Amino acid sequence: MTASPPPGPTAACPSCGWPVGPQDNFCEACRTELAPPVVSGDDPVPATVCPFCQSAQITAEGYCESCGRKLPSSRDHTEIDLGLLAGVTDRGLRHHRNEDAMALATAELPGGPAAVAVVCDGVSSTRRPDEASLAASQAAVQVLLAAVRTGTDLVEASRDAVSAAREAVAGLAGLPGGAASLDPPSATFVSAVLTSEAVTLCWLGDSRAYWLGAGPDSASERLTRDDSVAGEMVAAGLLSEADALALPQAHVVTGWVGADLSGAAPHVARFSPPGPGVVLLCSDGLWNYQPEAVKLAEQALPGALSDPLGAAAELVKFALECGGMDNVTAVLAPFPLKPAHSADPDPARPADPAHHAQPAHPRSHDEPAAPSAPSDPEEKAADEPA
Repeated sequence: MTASPPPGPTAACPSCGWPVGPQDNFCEACRTELAPPVVSGDDPVPATVCPFCQSAQITAEGYCESCGRKLPSSRDHTEIDLGLLAGVTDRGLRHHRNEDAMALATAELPGGPAAVAVVCDGVSSTRRPDEASLAASQAAVQVLLAAVRTGTDLVEASRDAVSAAREAVAGLAGLPGGAASLDPPSATFVSAVLTSEAVTLCWLGDSRAYWLGAGPDSASERLTRDDSVAGEMVAAGLLSEADALALPQAHVVTGWVGADLSGAAPHVARFSPPGPGVVLLCSDGLWNYQPEAVKLAEQALPGALSDPLGAAAELVKFALECGGMDNVTAVLAPFPLKPAHSADPDPARPADPAHHAQPAHPRSHDEPAAPSAPSDPEEKAADEPA
C-alpha cells in the first residue's frame, strides 16, 4: 500500500524525507516516530565549550585542555524544551551526581495537543538511585504517551505507567524472580498528562505537582499529597505542615517505585483547571525551599505562560541560591495547551529538544563537595515491607 502525503502545510520526516503534517506522530512511509519522548541524560550531548574558562579545546574524555577541569556530565544540568512544556534538572551543590530524572513528551491529536511529564527522584539511601529515577521515568513516559495517542483511559494508563516504572526499577537489582535485597533501587514518582480538558496526575512519594493559577478566578494550589513521615503527620491532623517538615525524619518517604514496595497503589487524580495557569512538577529539591503554591506562582508567573523553559530555569536557580542541598528538578506546562504552529519547520519535534546548558553554579568534579546535610533528605521508612 502506498502512503499518501498529508494535506496542508508539511515538514519532512527526518529519516526518509516523506512529507509529514503537524498532527502526525509517525511517518506514514517509514513509521519513524516523529515526536518521541525526551529524557534527561538519555541522549548525552557532548559539551563544546568549557563552562569554567570558555575554551573550546575539549578532549574526547571530557576534560578542558586549557584549564584541565572535567566538564559536568550531561545529567548534572539538563534543560528540555518541547514548546508545550519544558523542564530543568540540576544536581545541586551538595550531591556528587544528579539522582533526579525527568521525561517529557508531546502529541498532536485531532482534538488538540497533549503533553506528558514524569519526574522521579532516586531515593539516596538505596542502591543506584540515579539509575532508578532514569529507568522509572523512561518506562513511564512511554506508557503515558502511547495512551495519549490511542485514546486509552488516562487514569488507568497512569496506574500502568507506575507498574512499568516499578518493573524497570526492580530490574536494576538483577535478582532472579525480582526478589528483594538490602536497599534495592527505588525512586519517587509524579506524572502529569495535560489535554485540552484536564490534567491527569499520578504519584508515589514526595515529588509534587502544583497548579499555578494565572487569573483572578484560578487560585494556586498543591495537587498532590506527600507519601512521607511529614505528609502522614499532616494528613492525620497531628501537626501543621510547617511543624511536620521541621521533624528530623520529615523527608523519610513512605511510598516509592521499587522491588520492595510492589503492592503500593499509586495516587491518581484528575484536575480541571479553572482558568489559565501552569502545571508544575518538581522534586523536593525545589519545594524544600518554597512549599507554598502561591509563592511559587509569584516566582514563575507570568513568565511561565510564554517561556516555560526560562521560568523553570529561574525556579532551579532559586533553589541553588537558597543552598542547593539536594538535586533540583522543575517542569512547567502552561494551560491551556496551544497547538503547534503550522509554519514551524518541524512541528513534530523541536530542532534541539534536549539542551545541556552550563550549570548555574559551575564547579569541577575534582573540587571537594560541600558538607552533607545533617540528615539524608531521601530515605525510605524502615517499617515498610521489605
